[in-house]
Amino acid sequence: MMSRPSGKPYLLCAGLVALFGGLLHIAAIYGGPNWYAALGAPDAIVHMVRAGSSYPAKVCLLIAALLFVCAAYACSGAGLLPRLPLLRTALSLIAAALIVRGLSFIPLMLLYPQALAGICNCRGVDSLLLITSALCLATGLAYAVGVRRLGRQCVTRAAKPNIYR
Repeated sequence: MMSRPSGKPYLLCAGLVALFGGLLHIAAIYGGPNWYAALGAPDAIVHMVRAGSSYPAKVCLLIAALLFVCAAYACSGAGLLPRLPLLRTALSLIAAALIVRGLSFIPLMLLYPQALAGICNCRGVDSLLLITSALCLATGLAYAVGVRRLGRQCVTRAAKPNIYR
């Protein structure tokens, strides 16, 4: 009987993308308004940075923290970190969120051009929107394949107690 291929490489790749995304959000804080603009922040956020507001930095730190948590769960699923709570559930939710993000932004922008104007600095479907959507979709699929290939490995032994000990 052939064993199921490991989900480890998929989760490692997804974790690296999440880690890089978190680091990029932190770098934007230090890079200033030009970095925010280059990374697709709305004009209002770029103006806040220029005015010295701390709000954009707080938002970037929150996003970075979420991305670092996603990276930690990917690394936990790949076996590089100790098993985190609700591992399979968290990996599945991260996968679903990224896949939805990857698939939804382009149709939203085509059907409702102003719908995402407050979220990203998009005036329509542009290269930044295409790249980030493709990246979210690919990363979400990596999380999904990774957690799927983990299979029953993710179920802890504590969930199935040995009554004969």
